[in-house]
Order: sequence, then structure tokens, then C-alpha cells
Amino acid sequence: MLNPWRLRLLGLLDSLGTVRAVAETLHLSPSTVSQQLAVLETETRSRLLERSGRRVRLTRSGVVLARRGRQILDLMTETEAELRALNDEPIGIVRLGVFQSAIHPLAVPATTQLAHAEPHLQVELVEAEPHESGAALRTGELDVIVTTTDYVEFPWGRDLEIIPLGSDPVVLVLPRGHPLARRRVVDLAACAEEPWACDRPGSYMADLTLRLCRESGFEPRVVCRFGNYLLLLQHVEAGRSVALLPALAAGSGHSVVTRELATPVHRNVTIVVRRGTAPRAAVDAVVGALQDHADIPALSAPGRGEE
Repeated sequence: MLNPWRLRLLGLLDSLGTVRAVAETLHLSPSTVSQQLAVLETETRSRLLERSGRRVRLTRSGVVLARRGRQILDLMTETEAELRALNDEPIGIVRLGVFQSAIHPLAVPATTQLAHAEPHLQVELVEAEPHESGAALRTGELDVIVTTTDYVEFPWGRDLEIIPLGSDPVVLVLPRGHPLARRRVVDLAACAEEPWACDRPGSYMADLTLRLCRESGFEPRVVCRFGNYLLLLQHVEAGRSVALLPALAAGSGHSVVTRELATPVHRNVTIVVRRGTAPRAAVDAVVGALQDHADIPALSAPGRGEE
């Protein structure tokens, strides 16, 4: 009998590439992951892994089982949901991954609404940035994500259903009293000599900031990197840097000013779920609550892409 937990470990190894990455994702030790994968090899009577230097990689049998394993796990989840929701009542746990700037204006109101309307539905809200959430959705760690499909490094395939939510402008964030704050619209080239606050390397906003600065003819002098936008905004507020942020992230409550860019840039905000599964009342309820949001000034109607 195939063990669902060990199938999940193999699928994560296929997606993440290393035993250590799988262990960190699941808060396990690398030795525990390796032991469980060895048990899976025994159960299947197949060689699933082979060593390549200090790392391991999947054999052809391992790749086949990892891909089939995802299908098996999705089918088990579907079946369980169907059995528990024969009356179409949303029941069970839905893991919702949302990038941090959309958590309070979008996800918290949606989950609050669901807590009152669907008492048998539990939504687990997870912060997941665009460079993280797509892979987590595909491997089954998340069931619904709010992300941006402008993150081109992730392969948005036909196995995923993309539901547009709106368009969020990218703005320049300045300390109050900064000379550029006197302008309504700022050409990014005017910031060539400024110190910059950025997101973590490899993240969507860090890559976007680097690209836009280079397109404006300069390499940004990065003086700090924070994965937490609150810390980033506080650094700008203290007069220590400038930054590019989505308008959703640069809301009120901080002593900063935001300015439009001379060449406008927007990110498309979307809901994404896995395709190819039977209708799940719980997932549908979460998607519906996210779509039924109150007016968010920073989020315009769907359909306006990056310019």
C-alpha cells in the first residue's frame, strides 16, 4: 500500500530539488525525510533516488511516482471532500496562501465573512509571496492562492485556473519632506543616487525593482532588505531609503508619501486554484469570498496589466 505522507515527501523533493529544502518546508530533520523516502523505496520495491555528488535526485521511477503521487493525493482530497460535502455545504480545511500586502485588505475580510457564513469551514491563512505560492499550490501545500501571474519565473501551466481579481499599481515610496515628494509623477532615473530598501533577493518585488531601475539606466544601491513590508516602510519613514512597493502595501499609517511612476507599472492580482479536480464546495466558497470584497482603492478592476 502506498503511504500518502511519503508520496507527498517524494512530490516535494521533485518540486524543491533537495532533501534539506523538503525538511525545512515541513519542519522536519533531513534525516527523517531521508528515512521516510527509504521506506517508500522498500514499499514500492523500486529505486526512486540516486546520489549525484552530495545531493540526491529522482530516478525515472522516482519522477513517475512523484507525478502520479500528486494526482493520487489530489484524488484522495477530492474524494474526502465529496464524502463530507454531499449536501454541497462547505466543510473541512482550505489552506489559503496570500502575499503579505493583500492579507489585511483582502484575505482577513474574506475569512471573517466565511467564519460567520460557513461554520463548518476552516480557512488556514498562510503568508506566501509570489515566488513561493505557485509551487506550494501545485504540490498541494496550499489549496487557493492570491498572487500575481506577472511573476514569469514560475510556469503558469494549464493545470492551474487563474481568476483575475484586479490591478495594483507599483508606486515610489519616499520619506516625507523628500525633494522628489514635491512632484506628482516621478521619473525613476531621478532616484539613481538614492539608497534603496528592497525585498529579499529572488522575490517578485526585488526582481521587479532591479529590472525597473536598470531600465532607467542605473543599478540601485541597496542598503537594506526586508521580507516584511512593515519594516521596509519604517526604514523609508526614518529617511534612510526609498523603495518601490505595490500600492496595496503602501497604505496609510506610515509617515511616507507615494508617487506615481512616469512609466506606469501595474501587477495583475489573481486568485489561482488547481484545475482538473471535481468541484469542491469549500474551495469555491473561499474563492467567492475573495471575489466579493469591498472596494479597495489600490485595487482597480481586472484586466489592466503591467505597462
